[in-house]
Formats: sequence, structure tokens, C-alpha cells
Amino acid sequence: MKVFGIAGYKNAGKTTLVVALIQELRGRGLRLATIKHAHHEFDIDHPGKDSFLHRQAGAAEVIVCSSRRWAHIRELDESGPEPELAELLQHLGPADLVLVEGYKKGTHPKLEVRRSGQDTPLLAGSEPGVRAIVSDAPVEHAPVPVLPRDDVAGIADFILQEIQR
Repeated sequence: MKVFGIAGYKNAGKTTLVVALIQELRGRGLRLATIKHAHHEFDIDHPGKDSFLHRQAGAAEVIVCSSRRWAHIRELDESGPEPELAELLQHLGPADLVLVEGYKKGTHPKLEVRRSGQDTPLLAGSEPGVRAIVSDAPVEHAPVPVLPRDDVAGIADFILQEIQR
């Protein structure tokens, strides 16, 4: 399975870039999957919905299925560790490429997304797997190539070249 990450600090533009890359790569005929890491409690279920009521009643896992899609919700033990990326990848169906948003500490290949005006330390050079930086401005002393944020086709080309290595 080909995996490539999009990492960076909060409000750097990771989700915007992932959405643009999905559109670009789908236009090239690729089947994509994504994994999004969240640092906070989140919920894809909503109060009052049947699946929410199932979980609220104590179900540890709920699958919601229709003729168009299905979703699997698993409650985790609060004292246990967060699942590793490798474990989550095992749950995905066939895809040409999995884009991973977040997981900046992982060893998988990734792009660092930066936004001008944010004073955050560089991941490139200190976190493993960073192959390039995507930024809306030049990045001084960058230890990896810097790709312009507005060149989504060029960023997609870079990712495709990297996953062929």
C-alpha cells in the first residue's frame, strides 16, 4: 500500500492541501483513501441518530451501512494507547494511494505544510520522513526542497515520484 503524509502545525493548511490533492489525483484516475489524525475528541455520529443511540447504550462498535457507503465506529478504552498508523492502514480497502493528514511523528514519507506568519519550528530535519516543504513563502535554511503551495499539480507530481522510489 502506497502511503504519503501531509503534516504540519495547526492552521498550516493541511486539510486544504489534502482536499486539493484528492481532487488533482482523482482527476488523474487514482483511487484514494485518507486517514486523518485528530488530537482531540471527535465524533462523526450525532445525538439522536440511531447509531449514536447504539453507542450511548454501550455498544463498543457500531457499523452503519447503506447501499452507497458504510462507516465503522469503534470506541477505544480510555486507558489504552491510541492505534498506530500501521494498524489503521490495515482497515482500509484497495487504494492506489493513502493520504495521511497529521501523524507528523510517523516515519512514513510526508510533506511538511507551512504558512507564512506562523512561527513554528521546522519539522524537516528533525522529524523522519519529511521529503519536502509546501509553503506559501520561501523557507530559509530548508533542509529539503520547498514546493509552492499554489502548485497542486506539481505537489501531486512530487508525491507520485516519491512513492515510486
